[in-house]
Amino acid sequence: MPAHTQEPGRSTPSPGYRSVFRTREFRPVFAAHLMSVLGVVVAEISLTVLVYRATGSPLMSALTFALGFLPYALGGTLLAGIADRHPARRVLVVCDLVCAVCATAMILPGTPVAVLLALRCAMAFVAPLFQGTRNASLADILGPGDTFVLGRSLLRMVAQSAQLVGFGLGGLLLTLLAPSGAIALTAAGFLGSALLLRLGTRSRPARTRTRTSPLAGMRAVLGRRRLRALTLLFWLPPVFIVVPEALLAPYADGIGAGPAVLGLLMCAMPVGTIVGELWAGSALTARTRSRIVAPLAAAGLLPLLLFAARPGAPLVLAALLLAGLAHAYTLGLDQWYVDAVPDELRGRAMTLLSTGLMTLQGVGMALAGLAAEFLPVHAVVTGSGILGTAVVLLLLAELRAAARQEEGLKDETPLAAK
Repeated sequence: MPAHTQEPGRSTPSPGYRSVFRTREFRPVFAAHLMSVLGVVVAEISLTVLVYRATGSPLMSALTFALGFLPYALGGTLLAGIADRHPARRVLVVCDLVCAVCATAMILPGTPVAVLLALRCAMAFVAPLFQGTRNASLADILGPGDTFVLGRSLLRMVAQSAQLVGFGLGGLLLTLLAPSGAIALTAAGFLGSALLLRLGTRSRPARTRTRTSPLAGMRAVLGRRRLRALTLLFWLPPVFIVVPEALLAPYADGIGAGPAVLGLLMCAMPVGTIVGELWAGSALTARTRSRIVAPLAAAGLLPLLLFAARPGAPLVLAALLLAGLAHAYTLGLDQWYVDAVPDELRGRAMTLLSTGLMTLQGVGMALAGLAAEFLPVHAVVTGSGILGTAVVLLLLAELRAAARQEEGLKDETPLAAK
């Protein structure tokens, strides 16, 4: 891909994940991320149980879980500009404190269910701002090069692992504590995260003092052709990759697989994703990670074509593992993205990136469920593999065209301006 984004030194061996922890400021960031991610997962389970016990309504219980996704798009769009207009450490600490206050208010005796749902919405509303600001500040803490890519990969793997461990941990906690007690631990986790970030990271000035409207902020990021193509390359593949996960329960039921097999299949893609990222981050140089972005992104959805034959559990497991392993291309894509984003837009760009990722995955799940109402599940999954691959190929072609356009503009720049 674009040669101008690769630096001569990037052919050196990867420093590995250990090098990231040698940066003193990253250690509290990592610990705070671990605490907040596990806290969110435990809060989701505990609050769902709390609402169900208060109302006896499965609908209200499901709505409680869904409310973790619905405010994401709104919060990420409206709050994105804050990530650049205020010092990153202050934004992160305030977001953690808001979540801690919300979690504490949830466990007050006699809190109405409507207030519980509103508090859940408030936590989800600030989540994209927190994630975007933290990802932008990583480039300040680790530098915008290879160490940043590895640091971002580590945080992403923690989030993936939370889906495997967090729900089990939450269930275990609920056998020992009442839901309110588990939520109290969540509040303590957010307070601990705020303390770690406040005392463990350095205060840095805001990137810009210019106030812009949310729409202007989106235009500033998505109005740049190459940056827009990169953003879409992050956003759109997950719309299709979540389809088999969203439909695994009905598919497993259709092939006669029991709950134990379904649980194993649900773990396959996250495990593949973690293994793929560990391999790319540990074994490959930055230059190699850049070179595999296009082929792995193009091939990443092809394993879903195996569903056309209505395979049994072993082949489904293999297909999901392969699709997860292909996610290794994200490390190279991370580097392209941080290279393409101007420093003064980094906070907004990272916030919008997180917002789109979460929102569009929810859209993908909803569309998968809708399509499965009219078509066989295996046909929906196969179709998502075909359509998703076509979309990725178009985006890669657009990215190449944008890179050629940038090179052409550079060549046309007068020598005096250079």
